[in-house]
Amino acid sequence: MKDKKRFVLGLIVATSFVIAVSFKRSKDPASYVATYYERLDQFKRCQSRLLAVIEKADLHSATGIITIKEELQQARNCLKGLDFWLRYMEPIAYKKINGSLPVEWETEVFEKFEKPYKREGGGLTLAALYLEEENADKDSLAKLIGASIKATETYSADSITSEFKSYSNFYLCNRLFLLNLAAIYTTGFECPDTFQIIPELRLMLKEVKQIYNSFNESFPGASLPNGYLELYNSAISFADEQPSNYSLFDHFSFIKKYINPLFLLNQRLINQYRVSSRSLVDYSLNKKEITVFNKGLYNAQHSKGIFLRVTDETALAEIDRLGKLLFYDPILSGNNLRSCASCHKPTEYFTDTATSTSLQFNRKDLLQRNTPTLINASFNHLLMLDGKFISLQEQARNVITSPIEMGCSEKDVMEKLLSCSEYKDRFRALLKYTPQEKEISFDHIVSAITFYYSKFSNYYSPFDEAMNENKAIDPLARRGFNLFMSKAQCATCHFVPQFNGVKPPYSGSEFEVLGVPADTSFKKLSTDSGRYGINPAGEMLHAFRTGSMRNAVHTAPYMHNGVFKNLDQLIDFYDAGGGAGKGLKINNQTLASDSLKLSGEEKKCLAEFIRSLSENILPDDPPQELPVSKNKILNTRKVGGEY
Repeated sequence: MKDKKRFVLGLIVATSFVIAVSFKRSKDPASYVATYYERLDQFKRCQSRLLAVIEKADLHSATGIITIKEELQQARNCLKGLDFWLRYMEPIAYKKINGSLPVEWETEVFEKFEKPYKREGGGLTLAALYLEEENADKDSLAKLIGASIKATETYSADSITSEFKSYSNFYLCNRLFLLNLAAIYTTGFECPDTFQIIPELRLMLKEVKQIYNSFNESFPGASLPNGYLELYNSAISFADEQPSNYSLFDHFSFIKKYINPLFLLNQRLINQYRVSSRSLVDYSLNKKEITVFNKGLYNAQHSKGIFLRVTDETALAEIDRLGKLLFYDPILSGNNLRSCASCHKPTEYFTDTATSTSLQFNRKDLLQRNTPTLINASFNHLLMLDGKFISLQEQARNVITSPIEMGCSEKDVMEKLLSCSEYKDRFRALLKYTPQEKEISFDHIVSAITFYYSKFSNYYSPFDEAMNENKAIDPLARRGFNLFMSKAQCATCHFVPQFNGVKPPYSGSEFEVLGVPADTSFKKLSTDSGRYGINPAGEMLHAFRTGSMRNAVHTAPYMHNGVFKNLDQLIDFYDAGGGAGKGLKINNQTLASDSLKLSGEEKKCLAEFIRSLSENILPDDPPQELPVSKNKILNTRKVGGEY
């Protein structure tokens, strides 16, 4: 753990020199800084007025409520002129200014080696939601705004404003801004009033244009080129011409024609101007990728494990071949009858579609949870449905040694593997690439396995190709995407581009309470406590990590217990408002319990969009044979196992 932390600190120190150089190259950023302070002061005044209105208003009066709402919207409008900076510069303080949840338990990428910790939200979004509650009181409402006011003071600190001396900070803020335009700003993720989503978007786009102008005035040597500004102006015009109803807004065209190309240009400028970051906000992001829908946009896992520093293509090919053998070899199990491929079937998108849950090691009982696909697993910072593991290798180690899954010990695995001269000789030849390990270890084994199956996460879907390569897409899928981003409310949990629970800046995994039933009669809630078993906090009871919608049409049954057998059942569940919408009593459900009121045609379009996320994955053929062991008993094992 200490080594991992030292690595992160080393990364910060290594990049700080480059940033220091950029400080020296920059001129006095007077106009740019002035724009920031003017808007910060304006927002503070809006907050103060809002607090004063709350203290004087009568919450039992319709007039009082309307007055607060009007002042609250004014504060939100002021925030839109600052969001460009605030969300990037200090994301923790931002949760107090405009948090979307009253309480969040976080294990972000740069802190995931620690226990989950509690953060209380505050600010404008929560105030708007609280105002709708029957028993809302002024003290609680004032407390939410007071938290926002206090958090805003953070942004006047020298540690924040000193960043404006470098143009690097601008381009990193802009990158996050563009990612949020694609993933959050048009979805209602943190805008309770859906009628304000597009008006707020239009306002923000114009406010950021002014930021661009002040930046170019202050940093003429590292300015945004005319081509970028012209495309951005077109994005503003597009938003102005679109309907104000976010369900009618063309999210597909907005992202495809404007945001994705703008992101490409910004990434090129980041590389051209040698922009570097010393912020852990950027830890996961890859500045070399040029589109939002590129699989290399962010890195959540290291599939190579112990082979992380190996770059030699010949060696990597050998690791892949060994990983494939191991994936299909039941020698990893306690009874030599079960392999990784037993539950993660390559022909079924590396999951098990035959039953709700797979068999346990004893061949009689069923596992508690549905087998998750291994495809795109590497795009999650926390693994398993309860977020129990932080690395692919740790997850593989646990499955192999679990008494109810593969039922073997590390010691027995190593003894059996090393009894096979082929495994022994081939892994020994790789030891030169892992000088930290002088002998073949269990880490070598699990790392080869994770490297093998992770390559199947590098495929693209028709939707990606439509976004990146201008290929045609089914009109129903296009409409389905627009519904996904708006009325169907899917995108408030399943974020672009992986359509999982990892949102910009792609540094953490989100968990949701959906109210999943024990069966389709909806008479009782599933007894699985989910994330609560890892983090016993009330908010986490029955919470599960949000999975990816990619390849969903191939990975039924759905939910942690496999309760829904097809996509129609799944969509109907969400449309009804989850478990609470179906009448189950759930105090902490995070999914809105009101019906979405999707029509049959809208459900059809939504399903078509989900189909467009199917990646054309070509699993390779199983190995013809397995390595021979000195122990003759082991030589009766079958490729892929027996159950």
